[in-house]
Amino acid sequence: MFFAWLKRYVPRGIYGRAALILMLPVVVLQLVVTVVFAQRHFEGVTTQMTMSMLREINLVLDRMGQDDTIPEALMIGVVPVAADAVPPRDLYVWYDYSGRVMSRVMRENLPAFEVADLRDDSNVKLYVQRADGPVALSFHRRRVSASNPHQLFVYTVFFGVVLTLIASIYLRNQLRPIKRLARAAEAFGRGRHDPYAPAGAVEVRAAGAAFVDMRARIERQIEQRTLMLSGVSHDMRTPLTRMRLGLSMLEEDDAAPLLEDVEDLQRMLDEFLSFAKGASEGEPEPVDPHALLEQVVKETQRAGRDVRLLPPEGDGTGTVLLRRMALRRAVDNLISNAVRYGAKAEVSVMLTDKTLRIRVEDDGPGIPEDQRLEAAKPFTRLDKARNQDKGGGVGLGLAIATDIARAHGGVLRLGTSSRLGGLRADIVIAR
Repeated sequence: MFFAWLKRYVPRGIYGRAALILMLPVVVLQLVVTVVFAQRHFEGVTTQMTMSMLREINLVLDRMGQDDTIPEALMIGVVPVAADAVPPRDLYVWYDYSGRVMSRVMRENLPAFEVADLRDDSNVKLYVQRADGPVALSFHRRRVSASNPHQLFVYTVFFGVVLTLIASIYLRNQLRPIKRLARAAEAFGRGRHDPYAPAGAVEVRAAGAAFVDMRARIERQIEQRTLMLSGVSHDMRTPLTRMRLGLSMLEEDDAAPLLEDVEDLQRMLDEFLSFAKGASEGEPEPVDPHALLEQVVKETQRAGRDVRLLPPEGDGTGTVLLRRMALRRAVDNLISNAVRYGAKAEVSVMLTDKTLRIRVEDDGPGIPEDQRLEAAKPFTRLDKARNQDKGGGVGLGLAIATDIARAHGGVLRLGTSSRLGGLRADIVIAR
């Protein structure tokens, strides 16, 4: 329970945690050393010096009771004072630690002691009660306490701050390569290729080199997949074109079923090509999501589809760094699925300071909750969940949208539409 409570106050960033790990033991050690040294040195030394001074004060008080002559060698001034001139309590500055010790020792061992005035760093004035009235005894401060005891605290704080600043500079230089690696990995996760060269300590360089190798392998794999599927799709277009030309020469009744099969093959090839391109088409650029979605919906409406754009949501403004063509393809796939398996669809955009959410809802049969993860995988067709006889899909629409959302550092979430009762597909991207 204690650690769960403490975890909320621990810094989240690596720089803050490293600084805490480095500086907390130093601060604790300084405090312990300062307290122990103050107790054993200043308090002990002050007690010993005060006890020595007490013997001289007792000697002065005894001589005053005999012949009122004070030896000059004692260097103690004695001045009678009026009763109302005696302060009501001890007087000293707030940092005077040894003065408090001296006052306590005097009060415990000198019955005639009244109060002490320690406001002057150079002199001590004691008020002592005698039978004929109070007197003020004055002597030099260094006779009862170590000189400037507060300097230890000043030096401790000063050098602690200086060393902390120096340690912070070195710590920042050591953590900078880790932060650069984190930014490069985050950018790659969002589909951007930021320049990065391994630097820093040996372990950080090893991690950076492993990241560079991994990024290169992933990019080669994506490039090979794109080239392979693009080549297959391109090579198959030629025989399909010849088949379409051949079928156009046959009788219409005989050629119609075959032409439909050819069109289905052509549509499948187009989806394969879109899946091969994924989110790699175009470079990230500042995009106004409201204007983009408005354009996509208008083009969809011109194609005869029942799609409506809802009013904007959220209080965010400005642009978002997106791959325009890839995001258009993702939204178009979601809209195509919505109108294929339902009668109408609604599109909405919510933009906040931290998040962009694009939502597509339909009034179709939806997808059961236990099949939504499977539905987002490539080449998945849920016959029982979606009306497959309404379109010749190959199970790549949601997979393409999922790939594009992940390439932007986001996610595709599937749910049930509370407005229309069908499927609700959300593309959520962090700004």
